[in-house]
Amino acid sequence: MSQDDRKRKTMRRGRRGAHRRLVSATVVIAIAIGAASCSGSRSDVQASGPTITVGVAKVVKKSLGRELTLSSELVPFQEIDVYAKESGYVKDLKVDYGTHVKAGEVMAVLEIPELQAQLEEDQAQIKNATNQVTRAQHDVARYQAQYKALHLEYTRLNDVFQSQPGIVAQQEVDDAQGKDLAASSQVDASQAALEAAQSQLAAAKAKLAHDQSLFDYSRITAPFSGVVTERYANLGTLMQAGTGSSTQAMPLVRLSQDDLFRLVIPVPESYVQYIKIGDPVNVRVPSLNRTFPGKVARFSVDVRADTRTMHTEVDVPNPQRVLLPGLYAEADLQLDRKDNIPCIPVQALSHRGGETGVFVVNTNGTLEQRKVQVGIETSTDAEITSGLSDGEEVVVSDRAGLKAGEKVRAQVVAVPEYNPANGQQ
Repeated sequence: MSQDDRKRKTMRRGRRGAHRRLVSATVVIAIAIGAASCSGSRSDVQASGPTITVGVAKVVKKSLGRELTLSSELVPFQEIDVYAKESGYVKDLKVDYGTHVKAGEVMAVLEIPELQAQLEEDQAQIKNATNQVTRAQHDVARYQAQYKALHLEYTRLNDVFQSQPGIVAQQEVDDAQGKDLAASSQVDASQAALEAAQSQLAAAKAKLAHDQSLFDYSRITAPFSGVVTERYANLGTLMQAGTGSSTQAMPLVRLSQDDLFRLVIPVPESYVQYIKIGDPVNVRVPSLNRTFPGKVARFSVDVRADTRTMHTEVDVPNPQRVLLPGLYAEADLQLDRKDNIPCIPVQALSHRGGETGVFVVNTNGTLEQRKVQVGIETSTDAEITSGLSDGEEVVVSDRAGLKAGEKVRAQVVAVPEYNPANGQQ
Protein backbone atom coordinates (compact mmCIF):
# COMPACT_ATOMS: atom_id res chain seq x y z
CA MET A 1 0.00 0.00 0.00
CA SER A 2 1.36 3.23 -1.05
CA GLN A 3 1.81 6.16 1.21
CA ASP A 4 -1.11 8.03 -0.52
CA ASP A 5 -3.50 5.15 0.15
CA ARG A 6 -2.59 5.12 3.78
CA LYS A 7 -3.34 8.88 4.01
CA ARG A 8 -6.75 8.44 2.29
CA LYS A 9 -7.67 5.61 4.68
CA THR A 10 -6.70 7.67 7.71
CA MET A 11 -8.84 10.58 6.50
CA ARG A 12 -11.88 8.28 6.00
CA ARG A 13 -11.51 6.98 9.56
CA GLY A 14 -11.37 10.60 10.91
CA ARG A 15 -14.55 11.51 9.03
CA ARG A 16 -16.38 8.46 10.43
CA GLY A 17 -15.30 9.39 14.04
CA ALA A 18 -16.47 12.97 13.64
CA HIS A 19 -19.80 11.73 12.31
CA ARG A 20 -20.20 9.41 15.28
CA ARG A 21 -19.36 12.26 17.67
CA LEU A 22 -21.93 14.52 15.96
CA VAL A 23 -24.61 11.85 16.26
CA SER A 24 -23.78 11.36 19.94
CA ALA A 25 -23.98 15.10 20.58
CA THR A 26 -27.31 15.25 18.79
CA VAL A 27 -28.68 12.44 20.94
CA VAL A 28 -27.46 14.17 24.12
CA ILE A 29 -29.11 17.41 23.06
CA ALA A 30 -32.34 15.61 22.27
CA ILE A 31 -32.29 13.91 25.66
CA ALA A 32 -31.64 17.25 27.35
CA ILE A 33 -34.50 18.87 25.47
CA GLY A 34 -36.76 15.96 26.40
CA ALA A 35 -35.77 16.25 30.03
CA ALA A 36 -36.39 19.96 29.96
CA SER A 37 -39.80 19.36 28.38
CA CYS A 38 -40.67 16.89 31.09
CA SER A 39 -39.56 19.34 33.79
CA GLY A 40 -41.71 22.09 32.24
CA SER A 41 -44.69 19.79 32.24
CA ARG A 42 -44.22 19.14 35.93
CA SER A 43 -43.98 22.90 36.62
CA ASP A 44 -47.18 23.47 34.70
CA VAL A 45 -48.84 20.82 36.79
CA GLN A 46 -47.68 22.49 39.96
CA ALA A 47 -48.82 25.91 38.66
CA SER A 48 -52.33 24.61 38.21
CA GLY A 49 -52.68 24.54 42.03
CA PRO A 50 -53.95 27.51 44.26
CA THR A 51 -51.80 30.52 43.35
CA ILE A 52 -54.19 33.31 44.59
CA THR A 53 -53.48 34.64 48.08
CA VAL A 54 -56.32 36.43 49.86
CA GLY A 55 -56.28 38.41 53.08
CA VAL A 56 -58.68 37.04 55.67
CA ALA A 57 -59.89 37.85 59.17
CA LYS A 58 -61.53 35.53 61.66
CA VAL A 59 -64.97 35.93 63.20
CA VAL A 60 -64.30 36.97 66.81
CA LYS A 61 -66.42 38.08 69.73
CA LYS A 62 -65.98 41.61 71.03
CA SER A 63 -67.89 44.64 72.31
CA LEU A 64 -69.38 47.09 69.83
CA GLY A 65 -71.17 50.39 70.22
CA ARG A 66 -72.43 53.02 67.84
CA GLU A 67 -71.69 56.68 68.40
CA LEU A 68 -72.94 59.93 66.96
CA THR A 69 -70.61 62.92 66.72
CA LEU A 70 -72.19 66.38 66.63
CA SER A 71 -70.52 69.78 66.70
CA SER A 72 -71.49 73.01 68.40
CA GLU A 73 -70.13 75.91 70.46
CA LEU A 74 -69.63 75.94 74.20
CA VAL A 75 -71.80 78.49 75.99
CA PRO A 76 -71.85 79.42 79.69
CA PHE A 77 -74.42 77.59 81.76
CA GLN A 78 -75.72 81.01 82.85
CA GLU A 79 -75.00 84.43 81.36
CA ILE A 80 -76.83 87.62 82.29
CA ASP A 81 -76.57 91.41 82.16
CA VAL A 82 -76.59 92.81 85.71
CA TYR A 83 -78.79 95.91 86.13
CA ALA A 84 -79.33 98.32 89.01
CA LYS A 85 -82.63 98.01 90.89
CA GLU A 86 -82.57 101.68 91.87
CA SER A 87 -81.25 104.71 90.04
CA GLY A 88 -78.01 106.13 91.33
CA TYR A 89 -74.47 107.16 90.54
CA VAL A 90 -71.66 104.60 90.54
CA LYS A 91 -69.72 105.45 93.67
CA ASP A 92 -67.42 102.41 93.81
CA LEU A 93 -66.74 99.94 90.97
CA LYS A 94 -65.01 96.79 92.20
CA VAL A 95 -64.90 94.68 89.01
CA ASP A 96 -63.57 94.89 85.48
CA TYR A 97 -63.08 92.64 82.44
CA GLY A 98 -62.05 89.14 83.51
CA THR A 99 -62.79 89.64 87.22
CA HIS A 100 -63.91 86.43 88.92
CA VAL A 101 -66.59 86.91 91.55
CA LYS A 102 -68.44 84.66 93.96
CA ALA A 103 -72.17 84.57 94.56
CA GLY A 104 -73.17 87.51 96.78
CA GLU A 105 -69.93 89.42 96.25
CA VAL A 106 -70.33 93.20 95.86
CA MET A 107 -69.46 94.37 92.34
CA ALA A 108 -70.41 98.06 92.64
CA VAL A 109 -71.85 100.57 95.12
CA LEU A 110 -74.29 103.28 94.03
CA GLU A 111 -74.76 106.68 95.61
CA ILE A 112 -78.52 107.32 96.22
CA PRO A 113 -78.90 110.41 98.46
CA GLU A 114 -82.71 110.44 98.19
CA LEU A 115 -82.99 107.00 99.75
CA GLN A 116 -80.52 107.93 102.47
CA ALA A 117 -82.70 110.91 103.42
CA GLN A 118 -85.79 108.72 103.30
CA LEU A 119 -84.20 106.28 105.72
CA GLU A 120 -83.50 109.10 108.18
CA GLU A 121 -87.11 110.25 107.89
CA ASP A 122 -88.34 106.70 108.47
CA GLN A 123 -86.23 106.39 111.57
CA ALA A 124 -87.67 109.66 112.90
CA GLN A 125 -91.21 108.41 112.27
CA ILE A 126 -90.43 105.20 114.08
CA LYS A 127 -89.13 107.16 117.06
CA ASN A 128 -92.26 109.33 117.12
CA ALA A 129 -94.52 106.28 116.81
CA THR A 130 -92.64 104.60 119.61
CA ASN A 131 -93.28 107.63 121.86
CA GLN A 132 -96.97 107.55 120.97
CA VAL A 133 -97.14 103.88 121.94
CA THR A 134 -95.43 104.60 125.27
CA ARG A 135 -97.85 107.47 126.01
CA ALA A 136 -100.82 105.27 125.10
CA GLN A 137 -99.55 102.51 127.37
CA HIS A 138 -99.33 104.97 130.28
CA ASP A 139 -102.87 106.19 129.59
CA VAL A 140 -104.16 102.66 129.60
CA ALA A 141 -102.46 101.98 132.93
CA ARG A 142 -103.88 105.18 134.50
CA TYR A 143 -107.42 104.56 133.27
CA GLN A 144 -107.29 100.96 134.40
CA ALA A 145 -106.27 102.08 137.92
CA GLN A 146 -109.09 104.63 138.02
CA TYR A 147 -111.57 102.08 136.82
CA LYS A 148 -110.45 99.58 139.40
CA ALA A 149 -110.98 102.07 142.27
CA LEU A 150 -114.39 103.29 141.02
CA HIS A 151 -115.57 99.78 140.25
CA LEU A 152 -114.63 98.66 143.78
CA GLU A 153 -116.46 101.64 145.32
CA TYR A 154 -119.62 100.90 143.32
CA THR A 155 -119.50 97.21 144.26
CA ARG A 156 -119.27 97.97 147.97
CA LEU A 157 -122.12 100.53 147.94
CA ASN A 158 -124.33 98.22 145.95
CA ASP A 159 -123.67 95.31 148.33
CA VAL A 160 -124.61 97.44 151.35
CA PHE A 161 -127.68 98.78 149.54
CA GLN A 162 -128.81 95.26 148.81
CA SER A 163 -128.03 93.76 152.23
CA GLN A 164 -129.09 96.67 154.50
CA PRO A 165 -131.75 98.77 152.86
CA GLY A 166 -132.02 102.37 154.09
CA ILE A 167 -128.38 102.79 155.11
CA VAL A 168 -127.17 103.91 151.66
CA ALA A 169 -129.24 106.15 149.47
CA GLN A 170 -130.19 105.05 145.97
CA GLN A 171 -128.67 108.24 144.58
CA GLU A 172 -125.22 107.37 145.89
CA VAL A 173 -125.39 103.94 144.38
CA ASP A 174 -126.43 105.36 141.01
CA ASP A 175 -123.63 107.95 141.03
CA ALA A 176 -121.06 105.26 141.85
CA GLN A 177 -122.37 103.09 139.05
CA GLY A 178 -122.12 105.97 136.55
CA LYS A 179 -118.54 106.69 137.50
CA ASP A 180 -117.73 102.96 137.17
CA LEU A 181 -119.15 102.82 133.65
CA ALA A 182 -117.37 106.01 132.63
CA ALA A 183 -114.04 104.65 133.89
CA SER A 184 -114.61 101.42 131.97
CA SER A 185 -115.22 103.40 128.77
CA GLN A 186 -112.01 105.36 129.31
CA VAL A 187 -110.10 102.08 129.65
CA ASP A 188 -111.53 100.83 126.35
CA ALA A 189 -110.71 104.14 124.63
CA SER A 190 -107.16 104.07 125.92
CA GLN A 191 -106.77 100.47 124.71
CA ALA A 192 -107.94 101.52 121.25
CA ALA A 193 -105.54 104.47 121.26
CA LEU A 194 -102.71 102.12 122.26
CA GLU A 195 -103.53 99.75 119.40
CA ALA A 196 -103.63 102.66 116.96
CA ALA A 197 -100.23 103.87 118.15
CA GLN A 198 -98.85 100.36 117.83
CA SER A 199 -100.21 100.11 114.27
CA GLN A 200 -98.55 103.40 113.38
CA LEU A 201 -95.29 102.09 114.80
CA ALA A 202 -95.60 98.86 112.79
CA ALA A 203 -96.33 100.87 109.62
CA ALA A 204 -93.29 103.08 110.27
CA LYS A 205 -91.09 100.04 110.76
CA ALA A 206 -92.46 98.43 107.59
CA LYS A 207 -91.71 101.59 105.64
CA LEU A 208 -88.19 101.64 107.02
CA ALA A 209 -87.72 98.00 106.04
CA HIS A 210 -89.02 98.75 102.53
CA ASP A 211 -86.78 101.76 102.07
CA GLN A 212 -83.87 99.88 103.59
CA SER A 213 -84.39 97.07 101.04
CA LEU A 214 -84.32 99.62 98.24
CA PHE A 215 -81.23 101.23 99.71
CA ASP A 216 -79.56 97.81 99.92
CA TYR A 217 -79.86 97.66 96.13
CA SER A 218 -77.26 100.41 96.06
CA ARG A 219 -74.83 97.53 96.61
CA ILE A 220 -74.97 95.56 93.35
CA THR A 221 -73.97 91.96 94.08
CA ALA A 222 -73.26 88.91 91.92
CA PRO A 223 -76.27 86.56 91.69
CA PHE A 224 -73.96 83.58 91.01
CA SER A 225 -70.26 82.81 90.81
CA GLY A 226 -68.68 83.63 87.47
CA VAL A 227 -66.48 85.97 85.48
CA VAL A 228 -67.16 89.48 84.17
CA THR A 229 -67.07 89.37 80.37
CA GLU A 230 -68.37 92.90 79.68
CA ARG A 231 -68.25 96.20 81.60
CA TYR A 232 -70.64 98.96 80.56
CA ALA A 233 -70.32 101.56 83.33
CA ASN A 234 -67.57 103.67 84.90
CA LEU A 235 -67.21 105.64 88.10
CA GLY A 236 -69.83 108.38 88.25
CA THR A 237 -72.09 106.78 85.64
CA LEU A 238 -75.77 107.34 86.32
CA MET A 239 -77.40 103.93 86.41
CA GLN A 240 -81.10 103.84 85.58
CA ALA A 241 -83.33 101.41 87.44
CA GLY A 242 -83.75 98.32 85.26
CA THR A 243 -87.21 97.46 86.59
CA GLY A 244 -89.33 98.22 83.52
CA SER A 245 -89.22 96.91 79.99
CA SER A 246 -89.93 100.37 78.59
CA THR A 247 -86.89 102.01 80.14
CA GLN A 248 -83.58 102.21 78.28
CA ALA A 249 -81.56 101.15 81.31
CA MET A 250 -77.88 100.37 80.86
CA PRO A 251 -76.48 97.27 82.57
CA LEU A 252 -73.49 97.48 84.86
CA VAL A 253 -71.66 94.34 83.66
CA ARG A 254 -72.25 91.03 81.91
CA LEU A 255 -71.64 88.04 84.14
CA SER A 256 -70.96 84.50 82.84
CA GLN A 257 -70.79 81.32 84.86
CA ASP A 258 -67.43 79.76 84.07
CA ASP A 259 -67.33 76.60 86.20
CA LEU A 260 -70.03 74.88 84.15
CA PHE A 261 -70.72 75.03 80.42
CA ARG A 262 -73.47 73.70 78.24
CA LEU A 263 -73.16 72.33 74.73
CA VAL A 264 -76.37 72.74 72.72
CA ILE A 265 -76.52 70.13 69.97
CA PRO A 266 -79.26 69.24 67.44
CA VAL A 267 -79.85 65.49 67.50
CA PRO A 268 -81.29 64.13 64.20
CA GLU A 269 -84.71 62.54 64.33
CA SER A 270 -83.41 59.03 63.63
CA TYR A 271 -81.25 59.08 66.77
CA VAL A 272 -83.71 60.68 69.20
CA GLN A 273 -84.75 57.30 70.59
CA TYR A 274 -81.23 56.70 71.95
CA ILE A 275 -80.92 59.97 73.93
CA LYS A 276 -81.38 59.57 77.69
CA ILE A 277 -80.82 61.90 80.63
CA GLY A 278 -77.50 61.18 82.34
CA ASP A 279 -75.83 59.47 79.37
CA PRO A 280 -72.05 60.13 79.41
CA VAL A 281 -70.67 62.23 76.57
CA ASN A 282 -67.05 62.78 75.49
CA VAL A 283 -66.59 66.43 74.53
CA ARG A 284 -63.52 67.09 72.36
CA VAL A 285 -62.17 70.61 71.97
CA PRO A 286 -59.81 70.64 68.97
CA SER A 287 -58.31 74.05 69.78
CA LEU A 288 -57.20 72.78 73.20
CA ASN A 289 -56.42 69.25 71.96
CA ARG A 290 -58.26 67.89 75.00
CA THR A 291 -61.35 65.82 75.79
CA PHE A 292 -63.67 66.69 78.68
CA PRO A 293 -66.32 64.49 80.33
CA GLY A 294 -69.93 65.61 80.06
CA LYS A 295 -73.42 64.19 80.31
CA VAL A 296 -76.81 64.68 78.71
CA ALA A 297 -78.59 67.02 81.13
CA ARG A 298 -81.79 67.98 79.32
CA PHE A 299 -83.58 67.88 75.98
CA SER A 300 -86.71 69.43 74.54
CA VAL A 301 -88.69 66.16 74.10
CA ASP A 302 -89.90 67.30 70.69
CA VAL A 303 -88.57 67.36 67.14
CA ARG A 304 -88.54 70.66 65.27
CA ALA A 305 -90.53 70.54 62.06
CA ASP A 306 -88.10 72.68 60.06
CA THR A 307 -84.85 70.86 60.92
CA ARG A 308 -86.14 67.45 62.08
CA THR A 309 -83.81 67.65 65.07
CA MET A 310 -84.27 67.67 68.84
CA HIS A 311 -82.73 70.38 71.04
CA THR A 312 -80.33 68.57 73.39
CA GLU A 313 -78.00 70.04 76.02
CA VAL A 314 -74.84 68.49 77.43
CA ASP A 315 -73.44 69.85 80.70
CA VAL A 316 -69.64 70.10 80.77
CA PRO A 317 -68.00 70.85 84.16
CA ASN A 318 -65.11 73.30 84.04
CA PRO A 319 -63.60 73.34 87.56
CA GLN A 320 -60.15 74.35 86.31
CA ARG A 321 -61.54 77.22 84.16
CA VAL A 322 -59.88 75.78 81.05
CA LEU A 323 -62.88 76.08 78.76
CA LEU A 324 -63.89 79.44 77.32
CA PRO A 325 -67.21 80.64 75.89
CA GLY A 326 -67.49 80.21 72.14
CA LEU A 327 -64.95 77.39 71.75
CA TYR A 328 -65.81 74.87 69.04
CA ALA A 329 -66.43 71.39 70.45
CA GLU A 330 -67.44 67.94 69.23
CA ALA A 331 -69.71 65.71 71.30
CA ASP A 332 -69.59 61.91 70.97
CA LEU A 333 -73.00 60.50 71.97
CA GLN A 334 -73.16 56.80 72.81
CA LEU A 335 -76.19 55.40 70.97
CA ASP A 336 -76.21 51.67 71.70
CA ARG A 337 -73.74 49.02 72.82
CA LYS A 338 -73.50 45.20 72.88
CA ASP A 339 -70.90 43.03 74.57
CA ASN A 340 -69.46 39.65 73.55
CA ILE A 341 -71.00 39.51 70.07
CA PRO A 342 -69.55 37.89 66.88
CA CYS A 343 -67.96 40.53 64.66
CA ILE A 344 -66.06 40.85 61.39
CA PRO A 345 -64.35 43.82 59.70
CA VAL A 346 -66.72 45.93 57.62
CA GLN A 347 -64.52 45.58 54.53
CA ALA A 348 -65.49 41.90 54.41
CA LEU A 349 -69.11 42.80 53.62
CA SER A 350 -70.52 42.95 50.10
CA HIS A 351 -73.89 44.56 49.40
CA ARG A 352 -75.75 43.50 46.32
CA GLY A 353 -79.44 43.59 45.51
CA GLY A 354 -80.49 44.42 49.06
CA GLU A 355 -78.57 41.43 50.43
CA THR A 356 -75.35 41.33 52.39
CA GLY A 357 -72.79 38.61 51.84
CA VAL A 358 -69.20 37.59 52.50
CA PHE A 359 -66.59 35.28 51.00
CA VAL A 360 -65.66 32.53 53.45
CA VAL A 361 -62.50 30.41 53.09
CA ASN A 362 -63.52 26.96 54.32
CA THR A 363 -61.26 24.31 55.80
CA ASN A 364 -60.42 22.96 52.30
CA GLY A 365 -59.11 26.33 51.13
CA THR A 366 -62.10 26.85 48.90
CA LEU A 367 -64.03 30.09 48.57
CA GLU A 368 -67.65 30.00 49.68
CA GLN A 369 -70.10 32.87 49.20
CA ARG A 370 -72.49 33.21 52.11
CA LYS A 371 -75.37 35.52 53.05
CA VAL A 372 -75.22 37.13 56.48
CA GLN A 373 -77.41 39.29 58.72
CA VAL A 374 -75.76 42.39 60.18
CA GLY A 375 -76.60 44.09 63.49
CA ILE A 376 -74.59 46.97 64.96
CA GLU A 377 -72.15 48.43 62.46
CA THR A 378 -69.32 50.82 63.29
CA SER A 379 -66.63 52.40 61.14
CA THR A 380 -64.43 49.30 61.52
CA ASP A 381 -66.55 46.34 62.60
CA ALA A 382 -69.96 44.81 62.02
CA GLU A 383 -72.01 42.52 64.23
CA ILE A 384 -73.05 39.24 62.57
CA THR A 385 -76.40 38.02 63.85
CA SER A 386 -76.61 35.01 61.51
CA GLY A 387 -74.69 33.32 58.72
CA LEU A 388 -71.26 32.87 60.34
CA SER A 389 -69.73 30.96 63.22
CA ASP A 390 -66.91 31.88 65.57
CA GLY A 391 -63.46 31.28 64.10
CA GLU A 392 -64.50 31.19 60.44
CA GLU A 393 -62.30 33.15 58.04
CA VAL A 394 -63.77 35.84 55.80
CA VAL A 395 -62.00 37.60 52.93
CA VAL A 396 -61.12 41.21 53.69
CA SER A 397 -58.81 41.91 50.73
CA ASP A 398 -59.87 42.88 47.21
CA ARG A 399 -62.61 40.49 46.09
CA ALA A 400 -62.63 41.52 42.42
CA GLY A 401 -62.32 38.44 40.24
CA LEU A 402 -62.91 35.94 43.06
CA LYS A 403 -65.49 33.23 42.47
CA ALA A 404 -67.17 30.74 44.74
CA GLY A 405 -65.50 27.30 44.61
CA GLU A 406 -62.10 28.73 43.73
CA LYS A 407 -59.02 27.43 45.52
CA VAL A 408 -57.12 30.14 47.40
CA ARG A 409 -54.38 30.49 49.94
CA ALA A 410 -55.62 32.35 53.08
CA GLN A 411 -53.36 34.79 54.87
CA VAL A 412 -54.55 36.44 58.09
CA VAL A 413 -54.06 40.21 57.89
CA ALA A 414 -54.28 42.92 60.55
CA VAL A 415 -57.32 45.19 60.41
CA PRO A 416 -58.12 48.37 62.40
CA GLU A 417 -59.55 47.59 65.82
CA TYR A 418 -62.60 49.27 67.34
CA ASN A 419 -61.95 50.81 70.75
CA PRO A 420 -65.10 50.43 72.87
CA ALA A 421 -63.80 52.97 75.36
CA ASN A 422 -64.13 55.90 73.02
CA GLY A 423 -65.50 54.48 69.78
CA GLN A 424 -62.36 55.40 67.83
CA GLN A 425 -59.79 53.39 65.92
